[in-house]
Amino acid sequence: MSAATGALRASRRKPGFIAAMLHRLSGVALAIFLPMHFIALGTALGGADRLESFLLLTHNPVARFAEWGLVSALALHMALGLRVLAIEFAAARERTAVTVSLACAAGMAVGLLFLMSGA
Repeated sequence: MSAATGALRASRRKPGFIAAMLHRLSGVALAIFLPMHFIALGTALGGADRLESFLLLTHNPVARFAEWGLVSALALHMALGLRVLAIEFAAARERTAVTVSLACAAGMAVGLLFLMSGA
């Protein structure tokens, strides 16, 4: 293994890299959700009965789990996005591990609150 390969592997374990990957993955999850959101909005244009029949699909456990994942991904994406803004505008580059941990904790807390609310 060369020194460059070892350095690349070491950089992947750093909090900044992990934060960047989590931010990108949560963004991809939100982008995948977007077409389903537009379908739901489109059914609302067809009347209350069509929307109600579509919303009945969301009462199964798989849909509830997906909603929890979506809310968690949205909260994580927002928290990590605020971290990026802090780095760019406030030059807050210190304590990367702490800020990444706080962002992940905030995302999980919002997801757990959603799960406990029974929404």
